[in-house]
Amino acid sequence: MTVESTAARKPRRSGAKRTSAKRRTADQPELVQLLTPEGERVEHPEYSLDPTPDELRAMYRDMVLTRRFDGEATTLQRQGELGLWASLLGQEAAQIGSGRALQDDDYVFPTYREHGVAWCRGVDPVNLLGMFRGVNHGGWDPNSNNFHLYTIVIGSQTLHATGYAMGVAKDGADSAVLAYFGDGASSQGDVAEAFTFAAVYNAPVVFFCQNNQWAISEPTERQTRVPLYQRAQGYGFPGVRVDGNDVLACLAVTKAALERARTGQGPMLIEAFTYRMGAHTTSDDPTRYRRAEERELWETKDPISRLRTYLTAQGLADDAFFADLEKESDALAKRVRDSVRAMPDPDDMALFEHIYADGHPLVDEERAQFAEYQASFVSAEEGN
Repeated sequence: MTVESTAARKPRRSGAKRTSAKRRTADQPELVQLLTPEGERVEHPEYSLDPTPDELRAMYRDMVLTRRFDGEATTLQRQGELGLWASLLGQEAAQIGSGRALQDDDYVFPTYREHGVAWCRGVDPVNLLGMFRGVNHGGWDPNSNNFHLYTIVIGSQTLHATGYAMGVAKDGADSAVLAYFGDGASSQGDVAEAFTFAAVYNAPVVFFCQNNQWAISEPTERQTRVPLYQRAQGYGFPGVRVDGNDVLACLAVTKAALERARTGQGPMLIEAFTYRMGAHTTSDDPTRYRRAEERELWETKDPISRLRTYLTAQGLADDAFFADLEKESDALAKRVRDSVRAMPDPDDMALFEHIYADGHPLVDEERAQFAEYQASFVSAEEGN
């Protein structure tokens, strides 16, 4: 199956003009914003964007469909169909905005939560779910979509991205690399090493940090004394903070950063200031470490709601558009459900394969013990 994703990769300019410039939140540094939480278009002196009505509707569609299959995946995990799921709820604008800034020959290195970016790169959502069901190791060819397999190890993909970008530069290719990571990963040594090498070698890589403010249960303020985007200064390349719930700002800033990288001006760090609306993964209970009032506040900044408000107020989308999109969302959810339930169960014994080329007595012993353990359940069922 292929993904029904149609938003243009290169937005064209139109004549829309808006009001004032830079935004600052209470006790937070300045951030780039083009669409306020109230759905008002504003201008920024350094990052401008004039998407067409079709492109605005396409980005809204991307966010809605991404949220729908993400929610379906969470439900499937709760029903025992997936082993785990890492939801992106609340981070749709950061991912769709940055994902739509990419050109076809750019290359992406994701974490394990970039479902919206995967959508933008044409990866079928069913393939994402296959990995979390344990029936494949990714399910897509990275070189077919220029979208690397998900990385579970925290922060290591930034090193992979930097190395790939160094190779791109040596080949003289006119493309850029986009590396995603979270605020928690910014504390990892791998990220620091990636920044160092990217700066020294002037690698055409953009580091996109989705600061959803919680590294599982650890808030950002316990990890750093400065805003994350300011860390780039110490490595000798620029950093910028963008409203991660503003799809237009994320698109504009990422487009500029990628173009900067393509033209030999080196790396850049983007901090998308957003919020993780749900749990870190389905094994996490966020009510144990954060207040409900915090989420309620961020619900007023919802990325999908603000774009819908703008589309409606400007007469760029009518009831028929939203109704058709709801039907499309239902169809996508059904396809995801049916496809996942049709997948085979994971092979319980596969984890013992491909560990040692010539086998190993300890692995053989563990395999036998696990097989006996699994057989005990069959015996118990037969006894009943």
